[in-house]
Amino acid sequence: MGRYVVRRLLQMIPVFVGSTLLIFLMVNVMGDPIAGLCGDKQCDAATAAQLKREFGLDKPVWQQYLTYMGNVFTGDFGTAFNGQKVTELMSTAFPVTIRLTIVAILIEIVVGITLGVITGLKRGRPVDTSVLLLTLVVISVPTFVTGLLLQLLLGVQWGWIKPSVSTDATFSELLVPGLVLASVSLAYVTRLTRTSIAENRRSDYVRTAVAKGLPRGRVITRHLLRNSLIPVVTFIGTDIGALMGGAIVTERIFNIHGVGYQLYQGILRQNTQTVVGFVTVLVLVFLVANLLVDLLYAVLDPRIRYA
Repeated sequence: MGRYVVRRLLQMIPVFVGSTLLIFLMVNVMGDPIAGLCGDKQCDAATAAQLKREFGLDKPVWQQYLTYMGNVFTGDFGTAFNGQKVTELMSTAFPVTIRLTIVAILIEIVVGITLGVITGLKRGRPVDTSVLLLTLVVISVPTFVTGLLLQLLLGVQWGWIKPSVSTDATFSELLVPGLVLASVSLAYVTRLTRTSIAENRRSDYVRTAVAKGLPRGRVITRHLLRNSLIPVVTFIGTDIGALMGGAIVTERIFNIHGVGYQLYQGILRQNTQTVVGFVTVLVLVFLVANLLVDLLYAVLDPRIRYA
């Protein structure tokens, strides 16, 4: 196991470098940060040259990237164009988005797996058909439509929640935004769990467990569900980073000042340091989540061994 972890960590290095390099090139080549910094008025040549020297934009792109990566390994993600450290923006944005992601993941796991088990055990029955139709509707409706509808009904008309989340962004305030963020993933988890349960239900080890006279609950939880969760865990593990990076729409709807909000502001103002810094951390989240998922396979299925 230890050698496998070391090998995976070494494999993460070129993936991390390649991902950050691609993002750095896209952000720096496709836009003009100085134009975004100057706003509506165009900077004069002297001011533009001074700003480029100040932010290191007068150097070749490859040299800018090497300087940036060297600073990243010392914990310095650069300075935003407003003079604020990117790490300061991260310290306020990431805790909010992490809380939102935790709410979304919990909803995704509890509701999605529960519905998937129920429909998988009752395949072809009315409850199965109803849940399949409901999940298809959820997948078909864009997230911003779902968010705006829930905000209008629950927040404006019925007054059950606040239409906008406060700056504290407590877990209770993030329940509805978390549901909106997790809605599409929740539907996929339900359908994936249903399919896996229905397939494994016909396996020999399940028939053997039933023939031994084991209680139905133990057959489902200890035998059927445990092996059926492997593809579900794979999806949820990769979805953690996707939820954090894809929270832009949800955070904009509910006025949540998290990672999505900062990325939106950075893209809007062409603030390269902010965008690249936040995306760099998100890349690390993706890589760590995938590593943890691979290690969790051995827990779910004892037959899996890592050399």
